[in-house]
Amino acid sequence: MVFLQLNSSLISLILTAFGARMIKKSNEMENFMKLLEERILKDGVLKDGGILKVDSFLNHQMDIGLLQEIGKEFRRLFPENITRILTIEASGIGIATIAAQYFDNIPVVFAKKSMSKNLDGDLLTSKVISYTKGLEFDIFVEKKFLSPDDNILIIDDFLANGQALNGLIDLVNGSGANLVGCGIVIEKGFQDGGQIIREKGVHLESLAIVEDPKDGKLCFREQ
Repeated sequence: MVFLQLNSSLISLILTAFGARMIKKSNEMENFMKLLEERILKDGVLKDGGILKVDSFLNHQMDIGLLQEIGKEFRRLFPENITRILTIEASGIGIATIAAQYFDNIPVVFAKKSMSKNLDGDLLTSKVISYTKGLEFDIFVEKKFLSPDDNILIIDDFLANGQALNGLIDLVNGSGANLVGCGIVIEKGFQDGGQIIREKGVHLESLAIVEDPKDGKLCFREQ
């Protein structure tokens, strides 16, 4: 009887601690999401065609303090044994590089958007259509930088129609590496990219999801 009571007390203690930890994690996520959403509302500029400019803090001029918080949040969302981060030039590079320090300073590989003399050996390639530029182009990564032994996390600044992310996923699949998931800073929830990626069974985490700004005002999807 005493043994059962001790076991019951121990289970209760474990459940209480687990519940407190989950509440703490939930609060941390809510606080970060609020911080990011407030920054987007404050400094983001909405343009015609659903284009959201965040170049004052994310993808032209970069707020390093904010990028550090983004990196910490990606680490919390992806606690797995990540061996490399993959992104695409140019906007994803800064975000991925800052994030890598919270994954034990693992290497960051970025897909290049054009051929150059510096690219040699066997290449992984995929086709991408740019949402903002309306152009189709190839992306490239040298095979030696992605191996079948790797656990890959893809990181990028935006997700709209999913073209860039699909291209990066194709590179990972072509390398034989394991795709752990995709971390996006801002997802445009009014476009189908997120749905397309999730329907593939990919673990996709977007730190902020912007809804359709029909009235010219930004609003965010609850997560």
